[in-house]
Amino acid sequence: MTSSTPLISRKIFFSNPDHVCVRLSPDGKHIAYIAPYKGVMNIWVAPSMDLNQARVLTKESSRGLASFSWAHTNSHILYSKDNEGDENWHVHSVDIATEKDVDLTPYKYVSARLSMVSPENPHKVIISVNSRVPEFHDAHLVTIETGECDVLFENNEFVGLLFDDKFNLRFGVRILSDGSTQLDKHEKGSFSKFDHVPYEDALGTNPIGFSKDGNSLFQLDSRGRNTTAFYKVDIDTQAKTLLAECPKADITDVLLTPETKEFEGWTSTYLKKEWRYMDRHIHDEMRLLKMECGGEDIEIISRTQDDKRWIVVSHQDQGPAIYYLYERAIRNIQKLFTSQKSLENLELAPMEPVIITTRDGLEMPCYCTKPVGFTKSNPVPLILMVHGGPQARDHWGYNAATQWLANRGYAVLSVNYRGSTGIGKVFTNAGDGEWSRKMHDDLLDAVNWSLDEGITTKDQICIYGGSYGGYATLVGLTYTPDVFACGVDIVGPSNLKTLMETVPAYWKPILDMLKRRVGGHLDSKEGLNNLESRSPIHKADQIKKPLLIAQGANDPRVKQAESDQFASALKARNIPVTYVLYPDEGHGFARPENKMSFYALTELFLQEHLGGRAEPIGTDFNKSTHQLLEEGPEVKKALLQTA
Repeated sequence: MTSSTPLISRKIFFSNPDHVCVRLSPDGKHIAYIAPYKGVMNIWVAPSMDLNQARVLTKESSRGLASFSWAHTNSHILYSKDNEGDENWHVHSVDIATEKDVDLTPYKYVSARLSMVSPENPHKVIISVNSRVPEFHDAHLVTIETGECDVLFENNEFVGLLFDDKFNLRFGVRILSDGSTQLDKHEKGSFSKFDHVPYEDALGTNPIGFSKDGNSLFQLDSRGRNTTAFYKVDIDTQAKTLLAECPKADITDVLLTPETKEFEGWTSTYLKKEWRYMDRHIHDEMRLLKMECGGEDIEIISRTQDDKRWIVVSHQDQGPAIYYLYERAIRNIQKLFTSQKSLENLELAPMEPVIITTRDGLEMPCYCTKPVGFTKSNPVPLILMVHGGPQARDHWGYNAATQWLANRGYAVLSVNYRGSTGIGKVFTNAGDGEWSRKMHDDLLDAVNWSLDEGITTKDQICIYGGSYGGYATLVGLTYTPDVFACGVDIVGPSNLKTLMETVPAYWKPILDMLKRRVGGHLDSKEGLNNLESRSPIHKADQIKKPLLIAQGANDPRVKQAESDQFASALKARNIPVTYVLYPDEGHGFARPENKMSFYALTELFLQEHLGGRAEPIGTDFNKSTHQLLEEGPEVKKALLQTA
């Protein structure tokens, strides 16, 4: 235990950051970003050369905003918001001069997506809305200033539509019954098959845009290889030109010049994100920026349309991100601000990338964060952190929850188990049908690695995660009840049958793919038996160790019933459980007051069962909407002690 390390307040880790989502207007005259206003994250704007004139544009008072885009009018910002986590998204525009806010999707109970903005049609945007058919999104052409809307394309079959800069519909992407995808070309009002992507390549093969002349398609593609590479495809001849590849990891992002769409660079992540630059000038400039700005991970996050100004961010694992404005012509670098000033000069723990080999020989890129001052002579409790998805991955860098736990005296091991993305299709597809099976074996192999390394001991390991990570927590405590000392499940499904029965309507086109990923379906007795055999709800009586469940009542992906039924099953068997519900949250917790109460409760829970340090609750429950539906004896005891 690192008792000499100062205890850092939860408020530092989980209060709102100072600045995120920093973006230049296309003409470079303004910078916008998301920052707190009256304690809630809102959009701010300032002249790019005078941040002292920054003013707030939106006035959200509850959940706050997470992202936005500039319109090519240079005077409007586009953002999305839902209602208390229900994911019924509406797209809004706000005028930066008048602060007039227009709802561009004035329908009830829809999921709208901002599909495209274009410099060639600056006053219009394409918004995809499932107001007509819940399963599919129609393309609407919307006037930014007024919200006036015309249906551009009625969609009854495609999961994705591709438009060029002139807003011409060029391609549609459909998912076939075997989970493979088909790219259909749109010409003269009709579609014809252009390309087919086998199921095993479907996650790693996607068109991402057009060349400036519209004659070529840029595409990420894993066919005929393991890792996703970057290609240029001639639309007339379908001839493919390989532009970039990486043998260890998928290419996940590319740099194209804003105006001419010339290819300049790409990134992939095996252990840490690595950028490669094709253009010599970009390469030299990024080398200069890295020397001047420091940090291990430097990237361009915003560019003006003429490419004369950039916003560059420097990431690190032991402190906040730092944002810079870069004037290319004169090579001038101006520091703007950090993501969170309160994180500066704190004693935080380094995040160490490690490779853990599974029992069947796969390499898992993982990240181990040990408390400051850790030595192998003094093993500490371990939090096995399981990411959601599962088609997602963990990355190196600053992570608030990881640093909070390390400061409390825990080691944190974040595992990219099979099924995770970004590491090649063989690794991703190895997770198919392995929920609770080999995917869980991978987590157990990570636990054994931590024991072999002398980081922890077998009686002080917690399994912790959200979404799929919450499911993995329930699997860990039910299928291997003697491995973990306790578990924390955040919005995790407990019953794969009911999970598949209640997916949102707009997920139904991907249901065939989901069946193969999960490894079971509702259409046969064999499929149902498969789902049942891997559902923790049917092994609830095996739980021996304490469990904390947290759920959002408005979650459209993992319904509240998933947590309700598991908590009820434990209660019926007289197995203690702590269950906290947030009535104004969805798939995860957005309101700072709710996050603060959840982490305060979790801290008490972990201290009781693993012995780490804990900060008193103080006022962290005061403004939260949390409802403690079940209180395990250890939580009752902790709450009484802090009352």
